Amino acid sequence: MQIDIGINESNRTAIADGLGRVLADSYALYLKTHNFHWNVTGPMFQTLHTMFEEQYTELATAIDEIAERIRSLGAYAPASFSAYGELTAIKEEKGVPAAKDMIAQLVEGHETVIKTARSLYPICDSS
Repeated sequence: MQIDIGINESNRTAIADGLGRVLADSYALYLKTHNFHWNVTGPMFQTLHTMFEEQYTELATAIDEIAERIRSLGAYAPASFSAYGELTAIKEEKGVPAAKDMIAQLVEGHETVIKTARSLYPICDSS
């Protein structure tokens, strides 16, 4: 079926590809946040444990919406660990960092998602 949503095919493809990178970054951040939720220790445990749960829950919703937007553009959403590994700019954590380092890494991860999303603005704005 031909898609006609007022965005030409090459721009739809470029936007879907960019959203694939946003999806991969978001999924990597989700996984890192969930890991930290499970493994945080120390005097900030309860506060961080709860905050990380809220964050990974919000990320799960965002991930689904991003994937559905990719599909609405006529592309398939990347959905494998190998695809995410190739597309994401977020690095996997080895080991379990201290609680303050977890916070710093998650801030950096959110900044990465924002930068990836912002890189799509020119093509989206012109479409």
